[in-house]
Amino acid sequence: MNEQHIQSAYDRDLEALQAQIMKMGGLVEAAINNAAKSLETRDEELAAEVVKADKAIDALEELINQEAARVIALRAPTAGDLRVVLTIIKVSTALERIGDYAKNIAKRTSVLITMPAIEEAPSALRRMGKTVEIMLKDALDSYIHRDAELAGDVIERDLDVDQMYNALFREFLTFMMEDARQISPCMHLHFIAKNVERMGDLVTAIAEQVVYLVTGEMPDEQRPKGDVTSTALTEE
Repeated sequence: MNEQHIQSAYDRDLEALQAQIMKMGGLVEAAINNAAKSLETRDEELAAEVVKADKAIDALEELINQEAARVIALRAPTAGDLRVVLTIIKVSTALERIGDYAKNIAKRTSVLITMPAIEEAPSALRRMGKTVEIMLKDALDSYIHRDAELAGDVIERDLDVDQMYNALFREFLTFMMEDARQISPCMHLHFIAKNVERMGDLVTAIAEQVVYLVTGEMPDEQRPKGDVTSTALTEE
């Protein structure tokens, strides 16, 4: 088998892997959107669909990792080619974790439906979720087009998500101090907000991998973190 044929086979393998990444990304974008929508509209059926759909995301991650391992074993990629395969593995892992957070949000939505509604909070959380969803779309676009500049823009936007989270955190604390009956729903809403904030961190990690893929180096400067709240109420 000549070198050109080997490279052609490798290119086909990469194209197949990248198609799976984009398919997985589309499922995760839908999960974020539907989880936030089910929270805002108190739609238990839609929340259940998000939980169920997570199985397809998990299955894709497993398939991508298996195929990536096969490519490494058979093609023995070096330098830049290996960097592409490793990036695919890391992106799929981040996408799977984002899907898990969307599933967690949907599960809490089912509980919140049985509690008194906290005015405006679900809408604010949906806006926060939409911000992360758009960041994810742009991060995946930057990956496909090898656009380090767009990836850098995504990294900067994570600060907006952190600021939204901080504002909601303070709002929930105020609600809980003013009315003890709101403690339970506000705790659930806070955990949802924290999950969305962590989604933003994972999208940022994807964007950082794109910068690494294009330049061969991780971003130089430590990205700014806007989450300055206490960790006392956060989940492990």
